[in-house]
Amino acid sequence: MGQPSLPAQVKQVRESLLTLLKELDPAAAKWVEDQRKARPKKPSVVVVGETNRGKSSLVNALLAMPGLSPVDANVATSTYLVFEHAEEWAAQACYPGQLAPVGIGMDELVRWVSAQHELPEGQLPPRYVEVAGPVPLLERVSIVDTPGVGGLDSSHAELAMEAAANATALLFVVDASAPFTSSELNFLSNMGDRVETVVFALSKTDQFRGWRQVLEANQELLAEHAPRFAGSPFHPVSARMFEMAAKAPNEQAMSMLRERSGVVELQIALQELVVGRSAMLGEANTLRSLSSAMAEQHAKLQAERRALSAGEAEAEALRERRDQLAVERRSSTRGWQLKLRGEIQRTRVEIGHEGARQMRDAQAYFRQQIDGAKREQLQELPGQVDVALQTISQRVSLTLAQRLNQVTDVALSELFSAEELDVIRAQFARAGGPPVVLRPPDKRPPTAEDKLLVFMGVSGGVGAGKLVAAPLAGVALLNPVVLPATIVIGLGAGWWMARTRRHAADKQHMKQWLVESIADARSTLDQLVAEQLIEAEQQLSLALDEALGRRIDAIEAELKEVDKTIKMSTQERNKKLSVVVKRLKEVGDGRDRAENFLNRIRSLRDKA
Repeated sequence: MGQPSLPAQVKQVRESLLTLLKELDPAAAKWVEDQRKARPKKPSVVVVGETNRGKSSLVNALLAMPGLSPVDANVATSTYLVFEHAEEWAAQACYPGQLAPVGIGMDELVRWVSAQHELPEGQLPPRYVEVAGPVPLLERVSIVDTPGVGGLDSSHAELAMEAAANATALLFVVDASAPFTSSELNFLSNMGDRVETVVFALSKTDQFRGWRQVLEANQELLAEHAPRFAGSPFHPVSARMFEMAAKAPNEQAMSMLRERSGVVELQIALQELVVGRSAMLGEANTLRSLSSAMAEQHAKLQAERRALSAGEAEAEALRERRDQLAVERRSSTRGWQLKLRGEIQRTRVEIGHEGARQMRDAQAYFRQQIDGAKREQLQELPGQVDVALQTISQRVSLTLAQRLNQVTDVALSELFSAEELDVIRAQFARAGGPPVVLRPPDKRPPTAEDKLLVFMGVSGGVGAGKLVAAPLAGVALLNPVVLPATIVIGLGAGWWMARTRRHAADKQHMKQWLVESIADARSTLDQLVAEQLIEAEQQLSLALDEALGRRIDAIEAELKEVDKTIKMSTQERNKKLSVVVKRLKEVGDGRDRAENFLNRIRSLRDKA
């Protein structure tokens, strides 16, 4: 009998480590189980590709709902369509972090997502539109259509990258008319280290007899220009043939057309791939939680072993450490606080420089676009600037969150030993949420005079809100977080820019508008980052003070245990010591096993 599969091995390790943890610390075991149950149940697939490649038609075929996603060639540049499951059809325009969703009648959907139609009077352009309905595929997978992202050689590619990087899988649509374009290959090359799983759909195979040669050419081009995806599967499909099946004269003809369309095969492949990958990601996060819990138990058992072995010497060391931490907590010249302040200031400078660089790059890019644009193309540029600002603000948000976690890691390392940090990490992880949650600005209704809507929240997102925000739970796979700071900063200017289009009809006015709008965006983003860093310093200072208090309390508890061991007989102490040593080995081996399987899952992910 062969070796069990990796998922089976991971399950076995997870269950054995949970059993051990329940014996050592039932509360910690319950936390791990709660974490596992709380993980998102449904994976997501983001559909991207150049314009006019048949993305929306393929989405409609995958959902078996012809005409659901508008297939206009000219679709709103900054609007996603997020398809979810529901018992009855419903749609809503979403403004994450800004405004409440607005209900949409299904017959009005095209007016909200197509640039060829006017929005209903008085409505603002949404960040994304969510459509839910009784489609079997959507019970297992969320589908995101990015019709407006099209044009992978434009700034829209940045928005596609941000969406795809946070999806369970990327469905990249190319058509059978010709091999990859340079912009498609550039996009895939740039995505190499940001997307784990890509499935290719070669569309319109019924219209081009030479599609097999095109497929072979595409595989060769991938191997040369984007080797990361060279082994990714290609699915030849025809959305038109799938749609024709519904009008077939008999069941046999319908079945034949659907099979030849390739759409059913693609549906099955997506479900098998993304559901399986989502499950492994969930297992990886459970292993990360178990590893953190085991590290805490290991530190506690080491302290217990020292108490049983050293007796009075250990008590003296603990008293000295307690007094040292108490001084750190009371001192008016707290070194750790100065270190924290310095790191916060460094973060502000770094974030400011990076944000300014991205704003300059965006301005230079759009000046070139304006110079080469025709009059009708100028009308599209404000929406494209909106997309670029959305992308930049999201990058700043993620970078800021990462830097704040690095700052806290540095500050904690100044205060605590590696063993103490193992306990503190676990304590904060089980606290029921991030101890550092930066406050949102006061909400107020938008006015015509506002040039930017600025928002910041702990659960909203930028772009396809839920799509981008939800998968961040998978970050635990990469790093154990010490004090997670949750922050999302966004610039939502689409509604204002839409108002200005009629006033920016010539190139000179457009350039002036571009300079002013990007300057406003940069100024507002800098101000918001500065305000949130001030708040972050206060919150992190309180969190570190709390960590000091917890450690001092823990030392007091350890001292009581040492006093008990000193009073034990030699025989009793040795008996208990042998049990502790055995447990130490079990816990150490358990943590090593968890880390080993995490590395194996990472390896598979990197090859995906």
